[in-house]
Amino acid sequence: MECISVFDMLKIGVGPSSSHTFGPWRAGRRWIAELKENKLFTSVISIKVDLFGSLSLTGKGHATDIASILGLCGYDPQTIDVALIPEIIDQIKSDKTLLFNQELKVDFDPETQIIFNREFKEFHPNAITFTATLADNKTIDSTFYSIGGGFVVQEERKREKKKMEAFREFPLPIQKASDLISYCQQKNKMISEIVLENEQSLQSDAEINNRIQEIWNVMLESMYTGCHTEGTLPGGLNVRRRAYDTHKKLIGDSTYNNPTEWIEAIRNTEVKFRQILKWVSCFALAVNEVNASLGRVVTAPTNGSAGVIPAVMMYYMVIENHDANFDDVKQFMLVAGEIGSLFKKGATISAAMGGCQAEIGVSSAMAAGALTELMGGTPEQVVMASEIAMEHHLGLTCDPIGGLVQIPCIERNAMGAIKAINACEMALDSDAASAKVPLDKVIETMWETAKDMNTKYKETSEGGLAIKVSLSDC
Repeated sequence: MECISVFDMLKIGVGPSSSHTFGPWRAGRRWIAELKENKLFTSVISIKVDLFGSLSLTGKGHATDIASILGLCGYDPQTIDVALIPEIIDQIKSDKTLLFNQELKVDFDPETQIIFNREFKEFHPNAITFTATLADNKTIDSTFYSIGGGFVVQEERKREKKKMEAFREFPLPIQKASDLISYCQQKNKMISEIVLENEQSLQSDAEINNRIQEIWNVMLESMYTGCHTEGTLPGGLNVRRRAYDTHKKLIGDSTYNNPTEWIEAIRNTEVKFRQILKWVSCFALAVNEVNASLGRVVTAPTNGSAGVIPAVMMYYMVIENHDANFDDVKQFMLVAGEIGSLFKKGATISAAMGGCQAEIGVSSAMAAGALTELMGGTPEQVVMASEIAMEHHLGLTCDPIGGLVQIPCIERNAMGAIKAINACEMALDSDAASAKVPLDKVIETMWETAKDMNTKYKETSEGGLAIKVSLSDC
């Protein structure tokens, strides 16, 4: 069993894709560490990057080439000034050299030294191989697999023993939803309390609080930025940002100077049913418009589904509970992260493995369960809400037009958020003991569906909308 922390499921990164951008970025940094460990780093004189399978087929649209370069340069996706990314890439293309880990100048022409290979490697559809030419003209390479949500592994699983040791540190090991419910019943605790007990075995309360605050700050900032940024998204589809126009109509003449004041301003707006639908959709669209423009978002559990969880949390803060504070945010994120980890362990959070059910479906399930606990639901109702949300995303394909995380990805976040809220309400009105479909069964079903799904519907842009709607139509 894997030791998966809440902070493995909720990570701060740069858009547009956790598996195609964030993962290759992290893989580049991992390779640097590997070379240094083997005392080969200073011998490198040239680098080649090979992208395989889904990373290749939708790599341009997902900025996989850009992310690979930034990882090799040693930039941290959590702290890089995203406004400087175009300038950094243009300089490398012009000079045909790269400052490896900001230390060592090496030959690198992105046009010829990033190679897009259509074939798939057997271990996982998202493969990236880094090859270094050394000063003695020998070459050395390493292959990494971006398995979704920013997680990166190697086939030989060098870190497996370390992962198992870390897992044994958890006082309450959880593999399935039934394990989670069993602990809640034994200890008479809420899911968030069980999850917190495990997190406390890894880090202090202060560290947990600081990291959750950082995550919420980025979520809130991405919503705020998206709602206040007008224009067209990059990539060639000419997709107009919609959050700006929707927000302008909803917020009216309210005045505010920062995201905190903005929350109060929204609380004072009209909140009939139509407005609630529009606000939730607006929050979700805003995040994923930021994501589509290589902005900073929280991978939750992926970048393509980054808008669902912040939109539902914001819904709770501005509609359901005007007194909501950090404690509510913390409770929400703990539950959401744990639900996501169940899908990671029992199925997948990679669209290249399972289609969009693995992204929007999982994020909707995470948000539904988290909202249900905040709304006073029992642990059993929490997992019921998560099951309902996923059940109605089963089979959802990943077919991005032009390989861009824009159509239909951005709208799907709005739909996933609305479904999460609806699933919560249905669970709260139900006797969870009479639920016919356990969460564990829907996770198993999602994995079987993923394995049965035609490869062209798994983030290849070779099926569905991706071939029915061409760039020329846009």
